[in-house]
Amino acid sequence: MILQGFLIVLLSVTAGWCQLKKTEVTRTTTPAEDAKGLSTTVPDSVSVSAKIDRVVIVRFKHQADILAGLEKQVQEQKIKNAVILNGVGSVMSAHYHVVSNRSFPSKNTYLEDPTESADIINVSGFVLKGKIHAHFTMADPDKAFGGHLEPRTKAFTFAIITLGVLPDDVDMGRFDDKNWR
Repeated sequence: MILQGFLIVLLSVTAGWCQLKKTEVTRTTTPAEDAKGLSTTVPDSVSVSAKIDRVVIVRFKHQADILAGLEKQVQEQKIKNAVILNGVGSVMSAHYHVVSNRSFPSKNTYLEDPTESADIINVSGFVLKGKIHAHFTMADPDKAFGGHLEPRTKAFTFAIITLGVLPDDVDMGRFDDKNWR
């Protein structure tokens, strides 16, 4: 009886583990770009000052793909540049990636679990030239985790993301360019 109970628990735990898909992808540009060192013409840090033109709050219903919905709203609201101010809610599936090495070419590990439910603790990032670069932090009963938001991360109860829309002429086009070094 004890052995049978142990096997049931073991099978239920391993069944949950089997849902997680983990893939590592090397993000090469060109061998020359990946091999280049630091440029003396690129400053250690740059800054841009801008006022927020407006605030757009986006709500996602149960089962909505958060990234796809955010992309749709950025297009419909004609947002070129924005700061992702925050986000809350919960998810019923998670797909994200994290950097997984320390040298070029960079590598990303993609994690996807269609059965992962968690609370969204925060969403941050930017819209740069209409392209979304969003990161999130989530938590389940055992851990906090997160990374770069990927397609197929679906809202559970709901999700809300707040965007601070910047003027179109703000130039942050290279802010997420790994080769600008």
